[in-house]
Amino acid sequence: MAIDTTAAGPAIGSTDTPAERKMLRRVVVASSVGTLFEWYDFYLYGSLAIFFGRLFFPPGNPTAQLLASLATFGAGFGVRPLGAIVFGYLGDIIGRKYTFLITMATMGFGTALVGFLPTYAQAGLSATVLLVLLRLAQGLALGGEYGGAVTYLAEHVADKKRGYYTSFVQTTATIGFLISMIVIGATRIGLGEEDFRAFGWRIPFLLSFILLAVSLYIRMRMSESPVFRKIKEAGAVSRNPLKESLTNRVNLKYVLVAMFGVTAGQGVIWYTAQFYALTFLQNTLHIAWQYAYVMISIALVLATPLFVAFGALSDRIGRKNLMLWALILGTLTYIPIYMGLKHFANPQGLAVANPAQFNWFMIELLLFIQMVYACMIYGPMAAFLVELFPTRIRYTSLSLPYHFGIGWFGGFLPLIATALTTSTWAQQTFGGGSIYTGVLYPMAVCLVSVVVTSVFIRETKDHKIEAKMHLE
Repeated sequence: MAIDTTAAGPAIGSTDTPAERKMLRRVVVASSVGTLFEWYDFYLYGSLAIFFGRLFFPPGNPTAQLLASLATFGAGFGVRPLGAIVFGYLGDIIGRKYTFLITMATMGFGTALVGFLPTYAQAGLSATVLLVLLRLAQGLALGGEYGGAVTYLAEHVADKKRGYYTSFVQTTATIGFLISMIVIGATRIGLGEEDFRAFGWRIPFLLSFILLAVSLYIRMRMSESPVFRKIKEAGAVSRNPLKESLTNRVNLKYVLVAMFGVTAGQGVIWYTAQFYALTFLQNTLHIAWQYAYVMISIALVLATPLFVAFGALSDRIGRKNLMLWALILGTLTYIPIYMGLKHFANPQGLAVANPAQFNWFMIELLLFIQMVYACMIYGPMAAFLVELFPTRIRYTSLSLPYHFGIGWFGGFLPLIATALTTSTWAQQTFGGGSIYTGVLYPMAVCLVSVVVTSVFIRETKDHKIEAKMHLE
């Protein structure tokens, strides 16, 4: 049975009846599960970035291999704005439902095909090129997925509960990352390192065929969002949402403010807390992958409920201050946090970190603190972005700043931070302290976002989602 919503009448959740709660749970699941699987697909590569350097890039220089692997990881983010333009355009013209069916299929096949790729030892640079092309396909798909999912869900719920319900979609990126690490870790342990290196690394990617089938089944049962159906029946659908998003002076202002004030800062906070932390533990502190995966996974499990908690809190006290404080804390505390990680994990700078010297509690606390920042800004952010833009161009207008900000500023963070840390400039300037220079990049981006958010962003929580335009 399709999820049945009507074009007229109050939003689901506005009267809080048992029937509405049941219907809303189905909408949340339909919006979130597919997005979760897409994040799983996208982050498989990130979880194996260090490992893939040896598989798909020329041998001889481990640092060059790592940087090339991280650059390929970033390439998927680099094309996300193009995906936002293409699929945002389609989503505002033909609807939310059918557009993210396309993004789901593209992501699923793009990921699964990685499992069939030859390695550099088997096919040379052809293997590298094919890997990059599939990463680009994944980036295009993800560029259309997030905007569709949060728009679809937000257009089903009452204004007063928007932060709470949209925060469930916000949990999917972290859960997808966690699942990718669990699947990879279980496969590596189950097969052993030799077999995993030989063929086992393909298994997590091939599992995407199963996830794709489940996701498509769930999303095929969805109906179009009631808010979009209303404007479609009224003949008010935008003829050119991209042009309207960028040529309307007020709307363009909000695109730019959202990009530099929230999404860029959120991007570096999220990727510092998760991917850069994982790279730092393994590559800089020389912690074995098993311990690094466990450390990150524990922090993820502990922090994930906070996305929903901060989303719900934003319905009461507003979105802006929560997001602003996350940016301020990131700016002030990243260097002490990463100095603390070294002190509690590998204080002597051993070539292989000794687990007997780990202060597990303090390591987990420092990882958890970073993830709290991510929850503070990302939990309310979906509701904030949805509230900025009018229905007729919401999919496009929301997707543009999200994927430019997070895709470019956040997606290239592991590459930029690692390049800074290993640079001659850092080593000559800071000596042994050069290992901390990677966090200068997210600190700088957070500082810019603090200024833009403080000066230009207004509170949005009381904005009605069907209004033509936010504050003129």
